[in-house]
Amino acid sequence: MRNTRVLISGASIAGPTAAFWLNRRGFATTVVERAPGLREGGQAVDFRGNQLDILRRMDLLDEVRRHQTGMGPQLVLDESGKQVAAMPSEFISGEVEILRGDLNRILYDATKDGTEYVFGDWITSLEEVADGVEVTFAHGAPRKFDLVIGADGLHSGVRKLAFGPETRFRHDTGYHFAGFTAPNHLGLDHSGLIYTVPGRAIMVGSKNGNKATNVGLWFADDDLSYDRNDLGQQRKIIRDRYRGIGWEAPKLLEALDTADDLYFDTLCQMHLEHYTKGRIALVGDAGWGAGPGGGGTGLAMMSAYVLAGELAVAGGDHTVAFPRYEREVRPAAEAGLKQAAGAGTFLAPATTAKIRRRNRSYRMLFRQPLLGLFLRMAVKAANKLSLKDY
Repeated sequence: MRNTRVLISGASIAGPTAAFWLNRRGFATTVVERAPGLREGGQAVDFRGNQLDILRRMDLLDEVRRHQTGMGPQLVLDESGKQVAAMPSEFISGEVEILRGDLNRILYDATKDGTEYVFGDWITSLEEVADGVEVTFAHGAPRKFDLVIGADGLHSGVRKLAFGPETRFRHDTGYHFAGFTAPNHLGLDHSGLIYTVPGRAIMVGSKNGNKATNVGLWFADDDLSYDRNDLGQQRKIIRDRYRGIGWEAPKLLEALDTADDLYFDTLCQMHLEHYTKGRIALVGDAGWGAGPGGGGTGLAMMSAYVLAGELAVAGGDHTVAFPRYEREVRPAAEAGLKQAAGAGTFLAPATTAKIRRRNRSYRMLFRQPLLGLFLRMAVKAANKLSLKDY
């Protein structure tokens, strides 16, 4: 078999999944991760429809279920804090939901014995040569690999080096997201609350008993610039955008100063004409970053499976495998992009009138018999890709 030495950038979800399947197919894998270690905690990710098949094929479904959040309904509140609707857990949390950090640990444990993991380093250059890719790193010595996989997320360094600057592919939605952990002063127990004022939303839920809550903030801003590495600046932006909001917002935002897991980003999508170039391939958000509601985590894992399978069937010949990989995953990726395009306006409508219309829709759609139809629509993107037996 050709091209057996594979470098994977990113040790979160798609990267370890690619390593898992490549290891099984006889490839030698190295995963490089910029963070000094595994990322703990984080927001929850869910699986639904065909996406559960990837967990079954990895024999990890039972382990994921042991760590699932077990969330109940999410209660939708009006501006006074009164409940006006309830979103069923199967809509918000899929068929199984798990914290990203817990899933990361499970995937790492399943691959650490057969994969070389390099933490605290990252790729600084990629030069494709006749028989491979010469790679330099921020700290480690230069190395040569047969193939390189970018599984390094929405702001992929591999994509930037191999395909061009992010601005070439990025479509901003005008919304931004922040997430962090806060004390559970509301006493939530496997339940969540959604509070919305025009252009701003707060989602808070306890997914691990009643010790802490995960806070998610969604807000509209068409003209916001910030340094992705400046947490102080990001905290100030959040406070400015949520100043004057009532309900429990002031108390929740008190945790910003001590939260060590703050995540802040623009709600954007990546639209690429191709997910591969030469000896380099992209999987998951690095390739198509759909955003909330686009089947991100499950589809990222499924795409890693497809890439490994096509490489194995082609005997490691990337010139054969990569086009097949793209043909398999693109319909699902594009369906996810389409489905998630309006996530910002769905989560944080711009006006009070639009919030009330959305809430009325919730009350109607989450009743039988419309609930079943609505849930089938929610898994449409997830079911766009069915895994082949390689």
